[in-house]
Amino acid sequence: MVTIAKTLVSEKRSLVAHLMRRAGFGATQKELDDLENQAYDDIVDSILDPGDSNHLPEFFIRRFHTEVHEQRVGPWAAKEWLYRMVTTETPILEKIALFWHGIFATGYAKTNQARALSVQIDMFRKFGLGKFDDLLEEISKDPAMIIWLDNQDNHNNAINENFGREILELFSMGIGNYTEDDVKECSRAFTGWTLKNAEYMSVRAMKDSIWPYGRISWHYEYRKNDHDENTKTFLGETGNFNGQDIVRIISKQEATARFVARHLYDFFVADEVPVPQWPYTPPKDENAIQTLVDSYMSNNHDLKEVLRTLFKSDFFKESTYERVKCPAEYVAGCLRVSNTITKPTLLMNEAESVIAYMGQTLLNPPSVEGWHEGAEWINSGSIVERVNFSHKVWSNTNSPEVKDITKRLAFNAELTPHDAVNMCFNLMGILDSDIEESTKNAIVNHSKKKGPIIFGEASTSDRKNAEERISEILGLIASSKEYQRV
Repeated sequence: MVTIAKTLVSEKRSLVAHLMRRAGFGATQKELDDLENQAYDDIVDSILDPGDSNHLPEFFIRRFHTEVHEQRVGPWAAKEWLYRMVTTETPILEKIALFWHGIFATGYAKTNQARALSVQIDMFRKFGLGKFDDLLEEISKDPAMIIWLDNQDNHNNAINENFGREILELFSMGIGNYTEDDVKECSRAFTGWTLKNAEYMSVRAMKDSIWPYGRISWHYEYRKNDHDENTKTFLGETGNFNGQDIVRIISKQEATARFVARHLYDFFVADEVPVPQWPYTPPKDENAIQTLVDSYMSNNHDLKEVLRTLFKSDFFKESTYERVKCPAEYVAGCLRVSNTITKPTLLMNEAESVIAYMGQTLLNPPSVEGWHEGAEWINSGSIVERVNFSHKVWSNTNSPEVKDITKRLAFNAELTPHDAVNMCFNLMGILDSDIEESTKNAIVNHSKKKGPIIFGEASTSDRKNAEERISEILGLIASSKEYQRV
């Protein structure tokens, strides 16, 4: 008589897996083993106090992907970022960088400068968990953003309103919380915030030397003689404001707290409607948004503390599978949890490309508005790319995680397809209550064609066959609609 292993995923383990998917890109079974023994609040605190990333070193990646070194083209820089998402020991930093990349959307299409975009992502790592005031000031000085929103053409007595408008509309407060006069005064305050080496860059670009150093990046410069020194009135305050003053005034507004809170809820808790609908559509959970607003205001705009409030809240703990994974989350999660990437590989070339095929070209968003999240990620073309990629990764019997899961299931001498599918779903972090019967039945019926799964000793033909059967089930689960959510 076959002995079936006890339920493999406890409620605590499921909650921790949920946290690791949202605060990063998922966790392996061994990582969950360690985390399950820790108090949940302690795990949150440790995530928000990241140490060294210990990611796969850039010099090592560039020995195998020499094109990454020169960073002339966006996808090459994106590939290097994807390696870091998959191999870092501090995934929260990559997740927060991805979050801000979707809000302060800056793209290669206009900048033509992949290195400058990589510098911006590194800035998100450094300031993305700090005070919103500091982050907003840094993005205002960021060379790629200056080019993206034309602030190098914003001069004293000849303002360009592009950056002044977007810092209010899309970066901090949202439509309806400022006037056209505020846009003009904001733009006046940011005159003189420009590029230091634009002329040199123009000359260098005519030759565009590739080796040995590749492209260099722009640098920020404040030109006092091009700054409007006259009195300005902005959001009800009057003074001889500079850009730092504008950032200070914006950051203390409750409208800003609400705008930031809704973005955090949309990315870390549950899918919301696209940003252009926010002025006309109330939040999915008004109480949750108010909780985050209160945390922002009471913690001096400290984003780390707002996230601490979010991750420890009941509305977060109860939000499993209420978000559709964006393509970067999906691909990075597949590679990270399967433990497939431990060294540079040609698979990463495919991985970077398939993210774009799914609709999200990293470092090249479609507009300053970024990408629309949620169900808009799924269409007839993108779902095929998702299914093909995840099935390829998870059906690989050489994957360390496939071998680990097989070993865990081998506690049983034999498993029926029904029990094997249930346990594999659980080990992939999807509990029985989250699985549609039609999904489960389809995978079980397919697996039944080959009969029960018999586990032999390690290195035997039975064990090899069991690994193949389990990897096939994992590949099908990774192709299911349940796995598209996080």
